[in-house]
Amino acid sequence: MATAVFPNAHKNYINGEWVEASTKKGIENRNPANTDDLVGIFPASSAEDVNRAVEAAKNAFDKWRLTPAPKRAEILFRAAEIMIERKEDLAVDMTREMGKVLAETRGDVQEAIDMTYLMAGEGRRLFGQTTPSELPNKFAMSVRAPIGVCGLITPWNFPIAIPSWKMMPALVCGNTVVIKPAQDTPLSTYHLVQILAEAGLPEGVANIVSGTGPDVGAPLMNHPDVKLVSFTGSTGVGRIVSLACAGTFKHCHLEMGGKNIILVMDDANIDLAVDGAIWGGFGTSGQRCTAASRVAVHKKVYKEFVDKFAARAKKLRVGDGLQPDIDMGPAINETQLQTVMKYVEIGKQEGAKIATGGNRLNKGAHAKGWFHEPTVFIDCDPKMRICQEEIFGPVVSVMPMNSLDEAIEIANGVKYGLSSSIYTRNVNDSFRAQRDLDTGIVYVNAPTIGAETHLPFGGTKQTGNGHRESGAPALDFYSEWKTIYIDYSDHLQRAQIDNATT
Repeated sequence: MATAVFPNAHKNYINGEWVEASTKKGIENRNPANTDDLVGIFPASSAEDVNRAVEAAKNAFDKWRLTPAPKRAEILFRAAEIMIERKEDLAVDMTREMGKVLAETRGDVQEAIDMTYLMAGEGRRLFGQTTPSELPNKFAMSVRAPIGVCGLITPWNFPIAIPSWKMMPALVCGNTVVIKPAQDTPLSTYHLVQILAEAGLPEGVANIVSGTGPDVGAPLMNHPDVKLVSFTGSTGVGRIVSLACAGTFKHCHLEMGGKNIILVMDDANIDLAVDGAIWGGFGTSGQRCTAASRVAVHKKVYKEFVDKFAARAKKLRVGDGLQPDIDMGPAINETQLQTVMKYVEIGKQEGAKIATGGNRLNKGAHAKGWFHEPTVFIDCDPKMRICQEEIFGPVVSVMPMNSLDEAIEIANGVKYGLSSSIYTRNVNDSFRAQRDLDTGIVYVNAPTIGAETHLPFGGTKQTGNGHRESGAPALDFYSEWKTIYIDYSDHLQRAQIDNATT
């Protein structure tokens, strides 16, 4: 909720300074495990603040793009070193504002460290191509060129990792950025921008404007001086972002929803598959775009898997992620918790059976947070809504199947295509699955989560629009290819006209 800003509230970071929002109002950031814990108050910014930030980024662009890429990279390297020093503090703050358990927030910070080191290394590569010309005394090559001001809109579930996925490749390519963090988890992004500033990032190169999607996100993606927009969030909002960018032909990257699946074949290591399904389904309380919210199990091992999976899910300890004995934290907010509860009721109405869970937790240690039991539906039909629609919570639907062909048909029978997994000891089946699963990421004998920063991350169908984050492919989105021809023949050469073979 919006409230008057008190003196210790956070500010926007624009042109190297922490400045108050033009509205003089803020948004409370509260701990989802204990809403009495006020993490901070962050600006409820407006289009006026966005305009100031974009102007600062635009003014800083020429000097930053002319800074040699290895020098840009040295700043990123220093930022990674600072993150290592502060990893535990960053993780604790993230657990307070996001809710996931401390082991997971440490992993979130580590991912940002890995991405920052990776892109620092790219500053001495940023390879183009050199190639022989088809004409004599002519040189041909291609180089990467920065695009300009980048508008970055990030989600709440990975509040320092995903901002690093977007900021680091953008910066090393020579772009300047304005980032709008999720209003539920802005503190982690604030920490990241502060660290970049301490590492020596020049004024105006990275700017942060906090606020809601309509008040900050919309004016950012519609701003005429923003040349590129990268968005991670729901498919519905991603469609709005895509339409906003289309009118002025902005570069647009969308990373959206998922309805990911684990396939458990009859020759699988069942205990290993259960381990993967527990981590894939209930890690981050299921609030991952890569969460394994579906499991298709061969009928020969279905009962064994379901019995073990439900028993393990029932034993998961739910609570404050700062406590060392907790396995799963809360939902991010009341709205998300209500969405989870709605889908549990939908599953019941559709005829799926609850093997464990199904209820909100709101008593005792759970009284002041947004908690829900780990929930397992069994005997599900692949066409049920709980098997088709993204829930983004601790709800997993288990379906029986008879063969690899049926399993792949079930896996591909959703509108999303982010991540999939198969558990099998059959090398032939594993390679068929890798080939035929229509997802951007495929795991064999591992859950649907666990992406590494040096490989491309993204999906097919309504999960994305063809671009990838992480790895070298991220550079393709944050740079333009410029092809250069240098003719030193000292006379006119007309390419294909003078290179005719007949």
